[in-house]
Amino acid sequence: MRALKRSTSAALTLAALAGTAALATTTPASAASYHCTTSSHSVDDPSYTGPDSDNWDLDVTLCALRSGGTIYTTATVYWDGPYTAKNRSTLTFNKARFVLQTKKSVKGTDPVVKSGAYTGLEHALEHSSSNGNGSYSTGTLKYKAGSGRYLADGYIQLDWSGDGKNYRTPILFTASPVV
Repeated sequence: MRALKRSTSAALTLAALAGTAALATTTPASAASYHCTTSSHSVDDPSYTGPDSDNWDLDVTLCALRSGGTIYTTATVYWDGPYTAKNRSTLTFNKARFVLQTKKSVKGTDPVVKSGAYTGLEHALEHSSSNGNGSYSTGTLKYKAGSGRYLADGYIQLDWSGDGKNYRTPILFTASPVV
């Protein structure tokens, strides 16, 4: 019984030391986390007039992180498209993009300090799962910030195949919290 107590005591001591070592290697930057907001919008495919459902239900999560003097912004688009989206595949869109923006929070209209257009959204939408679902993550914008507060904002633009128009009005989403 005495040997079991020593083994248990040694195991507990090693576990405590390992936990302390893990805490010692954690840096303040890794402890930071993104501040995010998710919002939704439903979009009707104007080029499809058939009997099946053709709405695309879009959820966008916009996130911002301040680490030292740098602001990081990113976005993820999730969708529940029509189950027939897989059948139409690359015939659904001529173009589609997500425009991610890093904005400085000010009184009035927030100015864009950095932006990026992510055209990979078209491929992702047109290659949805067999149920019409999927997701797409943008890259991360990095901005050396001065004083002040910043946020992530963004919108989707779609150019539907067969409707004879270019990009339609941007689909707006709720910006991230300020950081």
